Amino acid sequence: MKYLLTITAYLLVFVIQVYSQSTATPETNRRWNAQWISTANLPHNGEEYGVYYFRKTVTLPEKPASFPIHISADNCYKLYVNNTLVSIGPARGSLYNWNYETADIAQYLTAGKNTIAAMIWNEANFRPEYQQSLRAAFIVQGATGATEILNTNATWKSIQDKAFAPAWAPFVAVNGQFVNMNETITGWNAPGFDDSKWAPATQLFGGQPKGLTDGFGYMLVPSPIPARELTYQPINVVRQVSGMQPPSATGKLFPLTIPAHTNVTILLDQTYETNAYPTIVFSGGKEAGLSLGYAEALYNSAGKGNRNEVKGREFKGLRDTLVSSGKNGQAFTPFHFRTFRYLRLIVQTKETPLTIDSLYGTFTAYPFKQAAIFNTDNAEIKQILDIGWRTARLNAFETYTDCPYYEQLQYIGDTRIQAMISYYYSGDDRLARNALNLMNDSRLPEGVTLSRYPTRSTQVISTFSLWYIGMLYDYWMYRNDPDFLKDKLMGARAILDFFGKYQQPDGSLHNTPYWTFVDWANGKNWMMGAPPNGADGSSAIFDLQLLWAYQWAEALERHIGSAAFADQYQQKAAQLKQTIQSKYWDAAKGLYADTKEKTSFSQHANALALLTGLVNKDGMQAFGKRLLADNTLTQCTIYFKYYLHQALVKAGLGNDYMNWLDTWRDNIKMGLTTWAEEPDLHKTRSDCHAWGSSPNIEFFRTVLGIDSDAPGFGKIKVEPHLGNLTKASGEMPHPNGKVVVSYTFKNKKWDIRITLPQNTSGVLVWKEKTYALKAGESRFTI
Repeated sequence: MKYLLTITAYLLVFVIQVYSQSTATPETNRRWNAQWISTANLPHNGEEYGVYYFRKTVTLPEKPASFPIHISADNCYKLYVNNTLVSIGPARGSLYNWNYETADIAQYLTAGKNTIAAMIWNEANFRPEYQQSLRAAFIVQGATGATEILNTNATWKSIQDKAFAPAWAPFVAVNGQFVNMNETITGWNAPGFDDSKWAPATQLFGGQPKGLTDGFGYMLVPSPIPARELTYQPINVVRQVSGMQPPSATGKLFPLTIPAHTNVTILLDQTYETNAYPTIVFSGGKEAGLSLGYAEALYNSAGKGNRNEVKGREFKGLRDTLVSSGKNGQAFTPFHFRTFRYLRLIVQTKETPLTIDSLYGTFTAYPFKQAAIFNTDNAEIKQILDIGWRTARLNAFETYTDCPYYEQLQYIGDTRIQAMISYYYSGDDRLARNALNLMNDSRLPEGVTLSRYPTRSTQVISTFSLWYIGMLYDYWMYRNDPDFLKDKLMGARAILDFFGKYQQPDGSLHNTPYWTFVDWANGKNWMMGAPPNGADGSSAIFDLQLLWAYQWAEALERHIGSAAFADQYQQKAAQLKQTIQSKYWDAAKGLYADTKEKTSFSQHANALALLTGLVNKDGMQAFGKRLLADNTLTQCTIYFKYYLHQALVKAGLGNDYMNWLDTWRDNIKMGLTTWAEEPDLHKTRSDCHAWGSSPNIEFFRTVLGIDSDAPGFGKIKVEPHLGNLTKASGEMPHPNGKVVVSYTFKNKKWDIRITLPQNTSGVLVWKEKTYALKAGESRFTI
């Protein structure tokens, strides 16, 4: 019998995508009768690491047409009906908004006896940083009166599986697992399993939707996002085998029998970075040890080096460890997906041989579908877009994440770019809405947001709170949903009130508190990503970010909020604009300094000066050229180039966009298949950071020129910057349909075709001339 955690890839794709969709239902205002339950007699109130099974058998007079139920757990669960996996969850959240999934399990039920079984795991103090937790707990609530027969209470049975232990893995998002296959309980989810020795589940307390009780325990809310994609992903490329002679070159390594008393190491290469649940199935090999390791890159004395090279490299990475029971068909899949390009398998057999029957992955991510298309003969553009989309997808799961290997945390600075990629490349805004809700929930009593959320510890990057206001503005401009934003305006006001407490009489910020991260820049007096402060505690970059936030907030309040707040922010912005100009402008250099002492300058401050309107229109282009040409400026890294490039486009230099992509070219030369976090590609911690995917926005917004020109994308501006391209076309999603553009240079003329969705108008801006666009196709020969 296969081990309990086996994930059959095709089953997962079918079951999870089709039958375990998480949706809000009318039941959210209906009181629940189910109890949160746990396994009996757990020490320390269920707050220790553990894996637990729950079962209930019910008899139905006939096969039902519909049987919807709600399911949740702390930390996570897998639900089986008659031995078939039907739901995994819950999506990440907080105790204040604890998600439950909804599944209609009718398809898996039959007339007569039916067994519903669940595995839950709680990693306690070994849980990921993103995981909030109270204790090991599980709940099922029937969504209708007829389905309340499955409500969790003492009629369920439960037991702990003590074969599991954590394998500590510092500085990565999740821990490894140790599983002794000799001790695990097998067949626990099968209908015929004998659970007569299992104890009744312990009832903890009632479960209720948020708002229907005092909120003790978990405030339950329907999961706002769909089930995650799960797709079979083979791992076929073998780079190294040591300890035995590999089989003949048939292109297939498994099944592979490893003799007794043998230590074998196999290095597999996915050939690109991925997020996947690895599944290994093996037989025999009593007491053999198996280790599965996962790494983004291999190391030499200089660091990571070229990611394609394996000779003479050291493997460092997260590991799962197993002890074989000697039975046939043992299988293992970890609780959480693993991020890797390289997978290393080590097997140490003892008295009997062990056979690796199969080893494969199941790719997982938020189910974004690519809707944007960029047509070009330029292979480099296609490669940059493909790598960027992979990077963005690997950093979108139940929330956006900064990096899938090391943290898996939803940081505001990263997420602002990720949400824009979602709008431009997919059109699916559900994960962005979820992010905005979570960030709003993270605000501390003093008004500032946490830097990342959900999280189980407090970290404040105060500057990220200002980017959160930028995210609200982005959503307002690109999605036609102002009502969603109205209840967020109070949070934006609280953030600006927080910063107001640190403003001097002239409006300039003074000793801005907490971590003031801006970029991983290596400049004069920069420390841990934070720019220098002047002697009076002020910083041009902080003042400029605050100015931009006031401008965003003024626009939001003017249209969907309070005119009084709009007027207030307008006045504060005007004052701050004057202060920045007088305090930081260096006439001799023709640029803005980082501090009032004017001893250091950065691309960051000057990009923000362009974006906030400090630079006169007539001088913008020359200003932008200075910003690029002056190598004494602290340079933006891959993250802040998102803002630098927008500033340069505003300065009229957008036709040079392809010349600004050397950072991305360096990543490609070093064999990366996703974008790295930092500029030093030998030392960078993360090989997959979504903030580097900004070209997936700019090839559409800058090169093809498609942008929102009114709230809700109600009007469209098309202002292409084609550079040396003589032929390019593409399309992107829009709330009313899609925008399609085509540009072809032939016989010294440009043939331009632009199609706007219904009920939408816009303008084409071409060499400073403006042409009206209507819904449907518009064609120009210029």
